[in-house]
Amino acid sequence: MSLRTTCGLLFVTLLGLGSGCTLPTGPKNPVTLTTTNYSGWPGSYVLRNAYVEVIVVPSIGRVMRFAYLGEESVFWENPMLLGKPTLALPWATPGSFGGDKTWPAPQSNWDWPPPPAFDSLPCDAHIEGRSIVLTTPLDPRFGIRAIRRVMLDPFEPVLRITTTYEKLEGPPVDLSVWVISQFRDPVGVYFRIPKDTRFPSGYNTQWGIPTNQVSTTGSLLRMVRSRTSSHKIGSDANTLLWVGRDHMCLVETDRPQGYPYPDNHSSVEVYTNPDPAGYVELETLGPLQSLKAGDRISASNRYTLKRRRREDPNADAQPLL
Repeated sequence: MSLRTTCGLLFVTLLGLGSGCTLPTGPKNPVTLTTTNYSGWPGSYVLRNAYVEVIVVPSIGRVMRFAYLGEESVFWENPMLLGKPTLALPWATPGSFGGDKTWPAPQSNWDWPPPPAFDSLPCDAHIEGRSIVLTTPLDPRFGIRAIRRVMLDPFEPVLRITTTYEKLEGPPVDLSVWVISQFRDPVGVYFRIPKDTRFPSGYNTQWGIPTNQVSTTGSLLRMVRSRTSSHKIGSDANTLLWVGRDHMCLVETDRPQGYPYPDNHSSVEVYTNPDPAGYVELETLGPLQSLKAGDRISASNRYTLKRRRREDPNADAQPLL
């Protein structure tokens, strides 16, 4: 465990935030922060308000749970890797750990596997106010570290994550902040096709031909998971909606104008994984920018939980998008 993580845990302990203890709640303090051993990962953090909880696992560098209190998480977790330490090749197990993470985009800058500092090493963690801040090790290939601030809204079922890339050394590089959230197998993933979209079909195909996976109703696009093959599409939208059996999760990001974007100008992407690891990815990409030593770029995501109200998922999706 790093010194920074140790200091963060000590700070928690001094405040009476050991496992099972919480800060007192009230009108000025409606979010609690605790530490726990989550699924075999000690030193995990739990943020809770009156509606939802978020669990952050620094030892694998991911946000692993986002759920209504006492209910199933919308994020997918790989049962094969629960409680396991970071691995040199985490993707040797299909789907890796699951949860929410960040990689630098475009992927063509590093091919595969993902850079270890971003994907397969523990993060330092500390508390700042009501936020948990994760900091990756310095990635030697890009001379960059990622800093992720995880915050829970005091009064709504809303998670906010701000991801910052800090360039500390090495030659300039063109990068985008890429956030990948692995969700459970959905009824569908939706986005609203922008009126001024650059894509004649409403999206761009990135791999696989999703003939039977994509459908549109007016400007509303729906994608479902194939059990037998993987598919990925991109869009110039800035909002994605995951619809499950009982819950929905709206993922929103900014799309600043006047910049190029990775992957044929995509600011959001949807990836679907075949069985036996039945998950989907809702991905957001910031603008491509040139970073030299001393530069920083950031992107913020907002995740909002909703309950299903209707049997028709399209009818549930329409008013949110």
